[in-house]
Amino acid sequence: MIRPVKFWKMNGSGNDFIVIDNRDKTLLDENMVKLVTDTCKRKESVGADGVIFIVPSETADFKWRFFNADGSEAEMCGNGSRCVARFAYLNNITESTMAFETIAGKIMAKVSGRNVQIRMPNPTDINLDIKKCLNDTKTPHKHAGFINTGVPHVVAEVDDIENYPVVSQGRLIRFHKAFAPKGTNVNFVNILNEHKINVRTYERGVEDETLACGTGCIASALVLAARGSVTSPVHAVTYGGEILSVHFSKDSGGNFLEVWFEGNTTIVCEGILHTEAMPNVF
Repeated sequence: MIRPVKFWKMNGSGNDFIVIDNRDKTLLDENMVKLVTDTCKRKESVGADGVIFIVPSETADFKWRFFNADGSEAEMCGNGSRCVARFAYLNNITESTMAFETIAGKIMAKVSGRNVQIRMPNPTDINLDIKKCLNDTKTPHKHAGFINTGVPHVVAEVDDIENYPVVSQGRLIRFHKAFAPKGTNVNFVNILNEHKINVRTYERGVEDETLACGTGCIASALVLAARGSVTSPVHAVTYGGEILSVHFSKDSGGNFLEVWFEGNTTIVCEGILHTEAMPNVF
């Protein structure tokens, strides 16, 4: 008999996920990608930007495996991290303060009601001027930088963010040869003041603009801070309208330390996935 696959549907600022507790290995590893690509299809199944599986860990409260909607496994996801932390707390997997494993490293999290704070891995590969390598995209932007906040991100500053062609220009940069073979996420930003920015993101793996991207908001805040345009805390207004906050400090050499990311989460529903929604799994 096929055992039911229980799930929660959650979102962080409109970035939505299917969350599954797989510590008992109900779902075999080789079926995870199939479940992801089947169930993330909007209109045909539950629909989501990605799927998060909680699995056992020997060094933390739990380990996650995070998959984008196309079945690609990602190193990190800021909004997904906030959702899985609240899920773990509400399902008595952890206390309200926890640590969990990701490919990008161990993540610390604090849950307080719907609000979740997570401490991110220190960023790497900061490059504040990649404009030359993007010239052939003919993308109109003032500045372009790159940073890895657990996953790779381009941050391009633009003037008219409301009318900017995020999907078409984001796709050009996402698949640009400079970021081959894995590609990159792409953020378009506009500075409102030294503590507030607008961010729109084209997400790798979703291959579209999403209502919010946690690591993208972090990347945008840190690149702009490294350029001296903003200071901590930075409040990022997402495409979906919610505001996510990024807190950070720097050492004497200008390196970022103690990067925290904060925002609300939403529980949409909980249920059981039927086999008809996963034709390639069973």
